[in-house]
Amino acid sequence: MSFFRRLFGAKSNANTEEQNDRDASLEASTATAVEPQTTQVTEQVIEEENPDKVDEVTTEPLSETPLAQAVDEATTIESSENGETTKPVQPDAEMAFTPAAKLAPEETLPHPAEGVTRPLEGDPFDIYQPATGHLTFAHSSDQGMVRNNNQDATYRFFASNHSVDNVPDFGLFIVADGMGGHNHGELASATTVQFIATAVIKSLYLPLLNKSNEDDEEPFTISDILNHAVKEANKQVIRTVPDGGTTLTAVLVLGDVAHFAHVGDSRAYMIRDEKIEQLTRDHSLAQRLIELNQLSADERGDYQHRNVLYRAIGHSEDLEVDTLIRRLPGSAYILLCSDGLWGEVTEEDMVKTITEAKSLQEACDNLVAMANRQGGHDNITALLLKTPIK
Repeated sequence: MSFFRRLFGAKSNANTEEQNDRDASLEASTATAVEPQTTQVTEQVIEEENPDKVDEVTTEPLSETPLAQAVDEATTIESSENGETTKPVQPDAEMAFTPAAKLAPEETLPHPAEGVTRPLEGDPFDIYQPATGHLTFAHSSDQGMVRNNNQDATYRFFASNHSVDNVPDFGLFIVADGMGGHNHGELASATTVQFIATAVIKSLYLPLLNKSNEDDEEPFTISDILNHAVKEANKQVIRTVPDGGTTLTAVLVLGDVAHFAHVGDSRAYMIRDEKIEQLTRDHSLAQRLIELNQLSADERGDYQHRNVLYRAIGHSEDLEVDTLIRRLPGSAYILLCSDGLWGEVTEEDMVKTITEAKSLQEACDNLVAMANRQGGHDNITALLLKTPIK
């Protein structure tokens, strides 16, 4: 059975089995076989606001396995009290997903030290269970009070398909903070965002929508696709904008699972129950010194080389990309932002601003305005997502 039929055909299979029972009974009495027929109806769903929050849901750590891992059976993730020990699930070779373009295999990075963006353990994709409502999002960006232009770039794509196939909601959201004079940073960030978006839509979303390539043999994970897209974007920037560079923080949401890719010092946060968690690690000299206990977090703002990055798109062809997978709880916020925001606004003020705002757009606008009031020393971008209730 093909991957896409097994992933999204649960509802139609149940109806077919019931019809087959009735057909068997009819055949016994009339000796006439009747073939059941099914009809697929596709309807576009318009993006809607989330209902109020419901009871707390625990975020479970996950690991990266092929997208088609969990198709015909639900998986139970067993966690210890600290949430770090999980029971892995054996992959099913028949349920492999392959993107449109063949990707070069990537080495698995060793488990990094504390504070490093890291892949999580467990099963990344149980059978998709639709939530009530859909993911919602908003964004705001400003050049700040000092810069003459805005070198930040963003990308926002969301699709929801309601049909008998039960296709999960799909979203791709990117923030890139360009670096370089004479508009080189602006070109680098725009090139990166466009290249990654095109690659992911072509390699993942269109095959998912069209159920194509399900019979290809070699499996690839979503993190493989993101990792490959970022590395190819890096090569494109080196070729076309040799004096430019950019950070990159992206999240691909498929159903209730978020897949992150990260390079540089833009950040991704999760806010839930008035608590904030930084999901990404800054690839900056200041952060490295903090990890080595040679600089305190409070001293970061006054450090002379606080903006120096040791890893960014456009700097070197040998690029490492941090990837991360998280199960998304209901009624939680995901914030992607450039350092022009987190460098001016405290995490406490982020939480307060987001949770007290009447809408996501108001929250983004207020965050940018707050950063400008603190000096607006850099370009400022806030891209805010809210998950539906479960």
